[in-house]
Amino acid sequence: MPLPLQLPTLQNWSCHNCGGCCRQHEIEITASERERILAQNWTVADGIPAGSPVIERMGAFPWNRRWRLAHQPDGACVFLDDKGLCRIHAKFGEPAKPLACRVYPFAFHPAGRKIAVGLRFSCPSVVANRGASMSRQQGELKELERLVVPESAREFPPPRLSSKQQLDWPDTLQIVEALDATLATAGEPFVLKMLWSLGAVDLIDQSSFERVRGPRLTDFLSIVTQAVKSELPTLPRQTAPPGAIARQLFRMLVAQYARRDTFRSDQRGIGYRWKLLRAIWSFAAGRGELTPLQEGFQAVPFEALETSFGPIPAESEEVLTRYVRVKLQSLHFCGRAYYDVPLVEGFASLGLAVVCACYLARWLARGAGRDVWTADDFARAVTVVDHHHGYSPALGMGAFRQRQRLLWKQKEVTRLLAHYAN
Repeated sequence: MPLPLQLPTLQNWSCHNCGGCCRQHEIEITASERERILAQNWTVADGIPAGSPVIERMGAFPWNRRWRLAHQPDGACVFLDDKGLCRIHAKFGEPAKPLACRVYPFAFHPAGRKIAVGLRFSCPSVVANRGASMSRQQGELKELERLVVPESAREFPPPRLSSKQQLDWPDTLQIVEALDATLATAGEPFVLKMLWSLGAVDLIDQSSFERVRGPRLTDFLSIVTQAVKSELPTLPRQTAPPGAIARQLFRMLVAQYARRDTFRSDQRGIGYRWKLLRAIWSFAAGRGELTPLQEGFQAVPFEALETSFGPIPAESEEVLTRYVRVKLQSLHFCGRAYYDVPLVEGFASLGLAVVCACYLARWLARGAGRDVWTADDFARAVTVVDHHHGYSPALGMGAFRQRQRLLWKQKEVTRLLAHYAN
């Protein structure tokens, strides 16, 4: 029997044909999808550029049996037309597209006796909350879930709570729901709610749950959430700044989020790799100017991003709150959905992703000659961050995970948030 869907009811979405997903993602296809597309006999008359293949082998070795859709010189998918529409969809219908294209921007994550549905905020329409409600799309989502989620999903274990503790699904979801309820608190600034949530996760990280389960866990979570709110009733006027090492580790994380490797002709070869290496060195040093790694960002001095940019715009408070809550509700921050890391570590990483979005919003504002950020700055920053979050292989590597664990253990995540989110 199929598992029921848990939908992010605070989120709307419909495709608005911006073509962004067809320009920024590598679409790996299955063997059967490759055979189907080749059998469609695409030609120049269909709009395919002359001499361009429609499918390319992944990797340089001829024995590699993995394939992807080809890209045009500007990085766009070979099937993207000049109106931002998919040629496969137009000619053969939506079911003929590769499954990866049909699923985007949705994500499906097993959650015990249900399937949690999330969305990727790398899509501008998701960030803008434009389109139909999730409840109106339940039928289509069930069809996609049938194609994506394996039948063994109900047997998947829950994510670990920490490196040393494991709870069952009901108790794990209790913790997630408590964090989501904290972020749903009405009338409070987003940064304050994030500080409360990070504080609660810190207390959870320090606690033992060997005998705290079920109703006892419910009581524990109520006490913890009230304690963090009582300890920090309002945003502090002054906070301890993050340390020099913390800023260096954070800038290196920003550098990973700020890059955007597409399939443009100018992003191939040793020259582009050398540019990335020089950028990493500059971010690590934090001196001179930031190296722009994608369109829309300008070279600005590092110190220009260290002063206050004012309160987060009200519209951006809503976007950031929705972003974190959708990640929580869909479990797209820990376990199988996020590099198989424990819940505590995953939420710390989510907090750092928020700080990266604030840093990128500062960068966009300063690059436009402003010392105050705007809602457009945050909208762009969130799409850039979520292009990588949970999907970039680099963010799942041991070195990156170790840096983020160090920032968490040294209590630097909250300091970084308080410093860069104002």
